[in-house]
Amino acid sequence: MTPGGAGVQHHEADTAGSVGTAHPDRADRPAHPDDAFEATAGQVLAGYLNARCADFLRSLRLYGESGSDTAAAAEAASALRCSARRIGGTLHTFRVLLDPVWADQLRTELGWLSGTLAQEYACTARLHRLVSALGRLSGPGPVPGSGPVPTARNGEGSAAGAGALTVGASRAGALLERQLTLARTRSHSAALQALGSSRFHAVADAVAVLASEVPLAPVAGAPAAEILAAPRTAAERRLLDAVSALPLARAAHPYNAEALVHGLATPSDGETQDAPWHQVRLLLRLHRYAQEVHHGGGSPDPVLAEAGRALDSHRDAAEAAAAAANAARTPRIAPATAYALGVLHADQRLEVEAARYEFQRIWQRTAVTAP
Repeated sequence: MTPGGAGVQHHEADTAGSVGTAHPDRADRPAHPDDAFEATAGQVLAGYLNARCADFLRSLRLYGESGSDTAAAAEAASALRCSARRIGGTLHTFRVLLDPVWADQLRTELGWLSGTLAQEYACTARLHRLVSALGRLSGPGPVPGSGPVPTARNGEGSAAGAGALTVGASRAGALLERQLTLARTRSHSAALQALGSSRFHAVADAVAVLASEVPLAPVAGAPAAEILAAPRTAAERRLLDAVSALPLARAAHPYNAEALVHGLATPSDGETQDAPWHQVRLLLRLHRYAQEVHHGGGSPDPVLAEAGRALDSHRDAAEAAAAAANAARTPRIAPATAYALGVLHADQRLEVEAARYEFQRIWQRTAVTAP
């Protein structure tokens, strides 16, 4: 596979104390690719975790210092989520080198924290995405009078359909804003409650300890070149297997209508169809984190990072389509509003399809090949 790491925002790491390894006399050696054949697996892994824990603690400090600066708070929360995901992913992939009970427990808690903090951001981004799409779909122009939409003939039906969309777009936007603003407010409250809870403080304490002492298994004392390859290869194998199950041949044809047709059937059909792509997204992230450990947190692989962004877009479009469909099920909404939400849902399902096409196009440029 092409060398590199994640394409997610990377923060310069502070030194957060000495690294606990199986060989204390070499604990201060840098975990750098050039040293991979000399360092133990524990030294390399602990060095990476040390840096990510420093990122976590620094982001937490910046979040606490942000005060009323919402932009700074959002940036710090994003960095906190990023660090939590990296630590949790590393504990998962390299579990064999660690105390398994401790690793599983901390990974679960970091997943809870990252998921809780992500909800508010997701609601904000989803609302912006949907409102922007409504504006793009409805376009400028006067709002025509209400009335039945005539059968298409010489483009008349298309014009009337656009008129109906313009009529319902503002109401659909208002409905989405009410629903997603409420969800965002609840998510914000949940995040604040989580960050003030004893559960979060226990997680922060565990990360602070991890920054200076990593509970390694005896096998971590072996040379890094011998031990780190197996977990990293296993993560790559899981990714390859998941990608091989995707309909990439069909996704290679733009506008093949698969994502749209299934998405318009029932909500469960769309979710079932999207699930394998979401799984590949998570496995790609784990693989990129494993690459970071191997390469000492060096420069990210641009191709894998690009593939990850395509799958992020796929996830965002799928969730936005689900939000539009959920809004369309609101009781007693006007027909024009329901029509606008239906068009919006179809538009986002087409964005799902476009993201799949983009991913398969990028995937052909990776050095990821089955053995």
